[in-house]
Amino acid sequence: MMRFLFVLLISLCWLPLAKTQDAKLAQQYYQNGEYEKASVIYEKLFEKSNSDFFFDRYVECLLSMDDFENGEKVIKKQLKKQPDNVNLYVTYGRLLNRQFKDDEAEEQYKYSIQRLPKDQYIITRLANAFLNLTRYDLATQVYERGAELLKDQRIFAFNLGELYRRKGDNDKMIQNYLISLEDKPDRINTLKTLFQRFLSEKDFEELQAQLYARIQENENDPIYPELLAWVFIQRKDYKNAFRQEKALDRRFNENGGRLFRLGQTAANDRDYDSAIEIFDYIVEKKGLSSTYYQDAKQQSLRARRDKLVGGFHYTEEELRQLELQYQQFLDESGRNKTNAGIQLELAKLEAFYLNDLDKAIELLDQLIAYPNVDRVIEAEAKLALADFYLMQGERWEATLLYSQVDKDFKEALLGHEARYRNAKLSYYSGDFQWAQAQFDILKASTSKLIANDALDLSVFIMDNLGLDTTATALEMYADADLLVFQNRFDEAFVKVDSLLLLFPEHALQDDVYYLKGQVYRKKREYSKAAEMYQRIIDNFPEGIRTDNSIFQLAELYERHLDDLEKAKTLYETLFIDYSGSTFAVEARKRFRKLRGDDVQ
Repeated sequence: MMRFLFVLLISLCWLPLAKTQDAKLAQQYYQNGEYEKASVIYEKLFEKSNSDFFFDRYVECLLSMDDFENGEKVIKKQLKKQPDNVNLYVTYGRLLNRQFKDDEAEEQYKYSIQRLPKDQYIITRLANAFLNLTRYDLATQVYERGAELLKDQRIFAFNLGELYRRKGDNDKMIQNYLISLEDKPDRINTLKTLFQRFLSEKDFEELQAQLYARIQENENDPIYPELLAWVFIQRKDYKNAFRQEKALDRRFNENGGRLFRLGQTAANDRDYDSAIEIFDYIVEKKGLSSTYYQDAKQQSLRARRDKLVGGFHYTEEELRQLELQYQQFLDESGRNKTNAGIQLELAKLEAFYLNDLDKAIELLDQLIAYPNVDRVIEAEAKLALADFYLMQGERWEATLLYSQVDKDFKEALLGHEARYRNAKLSYYSGDFQWAQAQFDILKASTSKLIANDALDLSVFIMDNLGLDTTATALEMYADADLLVFQNRFDEAFVKVDSLLLLFPEHALQDDVYYLKGQVYRKKREYSKAAEMYQRIIDNFPEGIRTDNSIFQLAELYERHLDDLEKAKTLYETLFIDYSGSTFAVEARKRFRKLRGDDVQ
């Protein structure tokens, strides 16, 4: 008896093991394209288990061998056993397709949809069968029929959204994605990602329209206003985004956090009017009870400053009004380490725009003296203070401060920036050889901007220093460069015009035009800037400023002068004819974007 039980136990263990080994062997034959051997094993496995997987593999082997006669017999036999198995009709349709009996195949596919039961699993399984055939139209019909049978439009809405996206029907894609939010609002971030990736500007208009309709139908559901606010942000319509976010802030009795983030986005996108309106709303309506009150006041000031000085179009009265607002803020909140950043901004306003270097220096001396002030802000203040000393002609004080920051942030970007400014101080001072040596070191900086600037100045000095027995022309140009740094543009132009009169054939001619182009660009006189860059391109095709000028001119045409074709041509010229330029990679990206390529 014991022996019998032992043999029985061994047999029971051996059966699933043998089945597993057979399945592996069949799989190996199938992958190797040995369909006849695989079909024999899959047939046996199916007969023993009645598994849909083994049946499908068995039929697939028969189809791969073009054994349509046996395939049809097997399928019809199974249909007699399982007439309600709708996936079998799809399998039969596939067999008919392989025999080019497309009309008969379509009848089988449609019949499978007609026989759908009220079963979510079976509906999903049939839709997946059509997806595997890349028959998105039929998969769509399955889900739509399934939603009718189950009397639930939401249950397959996300799947339908995906299918309509693949079919290119974006209106219905949007409609179904929005329906899918009704019972799964946490899907909103997934939808935002999909909308960002696949919607055009016109599609965003459709999304906006559908959201308006849903908000009217579902007044108490906040998910649609939240998504609508996001749509406005994508379209850079911050005024309307503010209206939506304001309503949500009130509905949830929030403290202004979502509004503050919207204000920051608007400011970063240079919609300063919207940013100011948003930040001022937080200050006025939320008041001191909001944790964002102080930050909103600071950001409002910054937005006002950026709006005013960003284009170099302002009056002294406007500057004085801005100065007063900064001073009122500091008087209200107290001058201490917590608002050191605002004090730094005020100092820059005094120095660069109100030409009151003494007041700017006084403000920064106070800031640096605060105990436990943030060390990064302190370093930035020292760099600014050094700049101001440089403007006053106190070069020794300037170099000491640059050196302090260099020492304190040796391997950080702030340290590299300090080193770069120290080297540029030497350039302004006429110590060109030492400056060039420092620029050569900074070409390896981890900051691409600093490295490129250092490379430009290094090449510039090398190109002009050894051409004459005297460095007078280069010294005049460096003086003009310093005047531009001080925003004393008229004086800078007088200096470089004098340079051209005294040295009419000097190699600095293209550099003079480039300097003027940069100044005009700063002042938003884009047509004059374009004229300067074009002179360089036409007259100095081999000059060191040519690739810079091509890139700057292309950017002007792309962003300010509304001529995308000219921009595209210039970008193409840059990465083809000046492939060694530091601008070549970026030029290629912009060219492809203007051409309509999908650039990540």
